Amino acid sequence: MVARQFIVSHKDSIFDVDYDTDDGLEVFKIQLFSLTSIPPHLQQITGEDDDQVVSDDSDLTGMSNKLKLIKINEEEKEVKLQESIAAVVAQQNEEESIRDILGGDDVSDGSDVVHVSNELKELFSSAADLMKSDEELARMLQEEEEALMLQEFAVSEQREEIGQKIRPYISQVQMYEDPVRQEAARKTVPREELEEKALVSLAKEGNFKPSKTEQDHAFLLQLLFWFKQSFRWVNEPPCDGCGNDTVAQGMDVALPSETQYGAARVEIYRCNSCSRITRFPRYNDPLKLVETRRGRCGEWANCFTLYCRAFGYESRLILDFTDHVWTECFSEFLGRWMHLDPCEGVFDRPLLYENGWNKKLNYVIAIAKDGVYDVTKRYTRKWVEVLSRRNITREPDLLATLHSMTRECRRSFTTQILSVLEDRDKIESEELERSLCSTDDSSVSLPGRQSGNKEWRIARSEIGSVDRCSLSCTSCPIRVCIDEHVTKIYNAFSPLLSRCVDHSLPKSRIVEILKIFKGILVELGNSSYKTRRTSINPFILHLLPYFEELINALSLKSEIDTDGKVDICLAADPVNTSLGLPVVLDALDDLINVLNNFDNISKVSLSWPLIKVNRIHSGSVLASGEELPSGIATSAFDGLRTSKWEEPDGARGCWIVYKLSDNQMHKLVAYDIMSANDAPERDPMDWVLEGSHDGGSSWCILDKQTSQMFKNRFERKSFKINSDTVPCNTFRFQFLAARDVQSNSRLQLGSIDLYASSD
Repeated sequence: MVARQFIVSHKDSIFDVDYDTDDGLEVFKIQLFSLTSIPPHLQQITGEDDDQVVSDDSDLTGMSNKLKLIKINEEEKEVKLQESIAAVVAQQNEEESIRDILGGDDVSDGSDVVHVSNELKELFSSAADLMKSDEELARMLQEEEEALMLQEFAVSEQREEIGQKIRPYISQVQMYEDPVRQEAARKTVPREELEEKALVSLAKEGNFKPSKTEQDHAFLLQLLFWFKQSFRWVNEPPCDGCGNDTVAQGMDVALPSETQYGAARVEIYRCNSCSRITRFPRYNDPLKLVETRRGRCGEWANCFTLYCRAFGYESRLILDFTDHVWTECFSEFLGRWMHLDPCEGVFDRPLLYENGWNKKLNYVIAIAKDGVYDVTKRYTRKWVEVLSRRNITREPDLLATLHSMTRECRRSFTTQILSVLEDRDKIESEELERSLCSTDDSSVSLPGRQSGNKEWRIARSEIGSVDRCSLSCTSCPIRVCIDEHVTKIYNAFSPLLSRCVDHSLPKSRIVEILKIFKGILVELGNSSYKTRRTSINPFILHLLPYFEELINALSLKSEIDTDGKVDICLAADPVNTSLGLPVVLDALDDLINVLNNFDNISKVSLSWPLIKVNRIHSGSVLASGEELPSGIATSAFDGLRTSKWEEPDGARGCWIVYKLSDNQMHKLVAYDIMSANDAPERDPMDWVLEGSHDGGSSWCILDKQTSQMFKNRFERKSFKINSDTVPCNTFRFQFLAARDVQSNSRLQLGSIDLYASSD
């Protein structure tokens, strides 16, 4: 620690200001703010003699003790603003060419579209931020300055309250570094399954050769989704005796076996049926939570943050003083800290609480092994309002308290590690300041709180202004379908059925053969995705030729092992097989259902809808809206029952457009629509299918359906195009009504398959 005293002159005033190198320039500027009322971001500090500008801590250590303080004037701000605007305007001149890329035929895979779309979003966001008027910027600064001045009078005298509230969490996050706890957490995770899901999610975006950074990011998201499904929220615990509902009876003193794992509080519940007492200890040790796998937001965030550290992610426990807890992880892929809420299964949506839950935030503090940080600015766009509620202590005192805690956490760190952390701190500080002025994505609707029963959420005023149950988007990006494997699989059923007919097999025998092959695929699906292999029963070896094309379509092969047994194993990239296996299993179920509607199978039967060839694939998709992240538009074309396209406001009308790739033109002869997994009231009932030969400039009606009713889930309805249509390069479904428009606002469907003429 190096302490100096500077003599700072400002206008006609002179101030003696102490400088501590451990506190740094930021605290020094806050001290000047308290003396001069000049906000830190408007301060320019120079040497008294040489006018050298102080830009970092090293400048201060090398200067004389006489400094000048100047308030940056509005003219300088305006020049900088105009220069920034000019740069953005120059970029905007390329906007038309970018739009051509998004809408043109030269888009080949999902990663290109996502990349260009993100660039466009960043460009528009930067332009919107920088185009703020000088008056608005001045108003924002004035409001912040006034709020800080008012805070001086509103804060309580108990400055130690901040420290008392945060310090227990510092001890808690240290538990995440314990190798024993980390290993206990890792043992409960189906690691290979999550790795496979991560790789498949990337492949669905067209990324079949991801970098390690991309894989790590995708794995983290799968870890979040898995945790959301495996951990249990507790409103009132079920009875330990009979499992029935219980009612709260108050609190009790923790037993030694409970305090052993940090349970300072124990809630008591009585069973409504058998009157047995059930204890609900609020454990703080994540090791115990890995075992119990239940709790409320405190237990969820505590345990999930341990899981993140167990897999090597730099992680923080985020403490919201308005009673919520979640996690942040540093994403090397994004190059910044990312918000993750395990209770909600939501990631990278920091405005969820302010805009979705309508929370009135005040302090949001990040606690990690390497320090304590005020990250409130990441979670608000209403900083002045938030400042008015930050009345525990003054901002300089808060910053000094957090810096002191951070120094304690870093006491044993090497110089090299400290340098890396200081660079990261500086980058994050700049990011937090920028985030206050960034423009919200108004197309994304953030839901109210979903965890906890509805009455509890209403009592906490966290239900939100709109009772949405998930994230949704009303301005969807153009997405590219990565579904060529679906078409290859559908085509492979044609030679299979042709061989069956050539050998005059009865329908019952064909169904039996299909079920045998399905069993083989299920065994493959249950084996390691990296080394899939299963042996074929010698009694069914004669059936292998029937499935040759399907095996090839799955990137599999048959081979004879050293014992003379025939195995089915991987032939290429295992991710290709992972993509295709669930598609084949669903297609087999569909085919068996269709066969059951036939009395017998003959060559005459080998046509649509039994044979589904020439399925159109690899097009780009745009929709009127979609559910994030699991109900996006491309889910309608991925061949899977486990996914669906969901339009949150589509019950009374919505649309989805499919544009062919590489300037292809196809004459549409048929299409399928499949109902989704649940909620029959959301099924499409009335729709119009249109085609365009000029990319969507003009449209002609290809088919129209009314009063269609799906009787079952995953029911596939097939429709022929009866009109003599011209080749098209774009198709549009206009869904006019869902099954129930009175009590439901959504439309959803399991899949759409488009079939082209063989010409």
